[in-house]
Amino acid sequence: MYPSQFNQKMIFTQGKRIKVPPAAGIVQFDVQLGEPLANLAKVRKALAQLQPAPGTLIVLPELWGSGFAYENISSLAAESHELLAALREETTNYDIITAGSLLEEKGGKYFNTMFISDAGGVLGRYRKQHLFGPMSEDDYFKPGHNPYPISTKYGIFASLVCYDLRFPQLAASQVGLGAGCIIVTAEWPAARLEHWRLLLQARAIENQVFVVACNRCGSTNGIRFAGHSLIISPDGSILREAEDEETVFSADLDITLLTDVRKKFNTAAPSPYSFTDQDKISLSDDLRQRIQTAKELGKKVVFTNGCFDILHQGHVAYLEAARRQGDCLVVGLNSDASIRAIKGPARPINLEGSRARVLASLGCVDYITIFEEETPLDLIKMVMPDILVKGADWPVEKIVGASEVLAKGGQVINIPTVSGFSTTNVIGAIKGRS
Repeated sequence: MYPSQFNQKMIFTQGKRIKVPPAAGIVQFDVQLGEPLANLAKVRKALAQLQPAPGTLIVLPELWGSGFAYENISSLAAESHELLAALREETTNYDIITAGSLLEEKGGKYFNTMFISDAGGVLGRYRKQHLFGPMSEDDYFKPGHNPYPISTKYGIFASLVCYDLRFPQLAASQVGLGAGCIIVTAEWPAARLEHWRLLLQARAIENQVFVVACNRCGSTNGIRFAGHSLIISPDGSILREAEDEETVFSADLDITLLTDVRKKFNTAAPSPYSFTDQDKISLSDDLRQRIQTAKELGKKVVFTNGCFDILHQGHVAYLEAARRQGDCLVVGLNSDASIRAIKGPARPINLEGSRARVLASLGCVDYITIFEEETPLDLIKMVMPDILVKGADWPVEKIVGASEVLAKGGQVINIPTVSGFSTTNVIGAIKGRS
């Protein structure tokens, strides 16, 4: 079962009533770089001082066990399991829920992962979606996927890790699945303290939920961190706020603060589909302008091409993986004439207008353009993507446009295809049943 399916199943078995924990607490401290035992000792000391009531949600800073100790990332990630086990003892002793991010290794890749745990262990995890380039996160971590909220007996929690706070759709999508509280774990610098406070209040106001945000304090490598952890009401009012030193505090979360706000007007529920997917289909001149705008915004443009005659699972998985390589996916679609030249007079099964319209309905596809030539070389030269994607069965030296993209400093990426799925197989199955 995929993680997204698992999370959604948990979410929708909770019933319709929004729930929140009875209280939330903050453990704000100066994270010691590469010193997990010292950091764990600080957490234990803070909990002993706070003596949280049963059911309290306790939020810790981003990478609370290690900080951004890249030089020891492998060994420190291996210690996250022990930190979670030690934290489980605390959740058992106090009957609380804890949340905070740690280094996570999976399949040789590293993630900045928020773990939400109680006495039974890890309830769910959320991997940081947006990596912060100025701190070299994208050199060491991979971004997460499937940003679903996490279900607990005290309700559903939305999660954000530091830089994710600047992307409001991440919070809104999780609140739309029933979250009544947004948890934020961060190492946010003092230089942008006002952004921290304003963005947290905005996330609370626009989603009409509680926000519990823990930021670290102190300094590392000349960077001073802001502290100022906050607990915010669904109307945006601040229930508790720290200063810039180590501190621990808690506040009650009254569910009527949420329900009363939403009785007046509800901004969390409306989610109309406001776009016409047909508009993704572009002629080359229009596409040129759209791509230019995307590049001026700093987006990484991804290009792939194909016939996509009878759309199937293999196509969709491939296109999703292609879109994850950047910020904007352009699909070059073979025209009917070019397909006949390649595959013979019996193809395509579906005409180009129909194929384009079906592709346009996929959320992972941003733009589609139809090309008449047997290869998309001219189109690739016009788009000049940052990333050119093709199936894993294509060696780079045989990928049309690869040399041109590489010469411009771009990348060529091979993506594994889903075995057992092809248009030829689909056509054969249909013929076999007729």
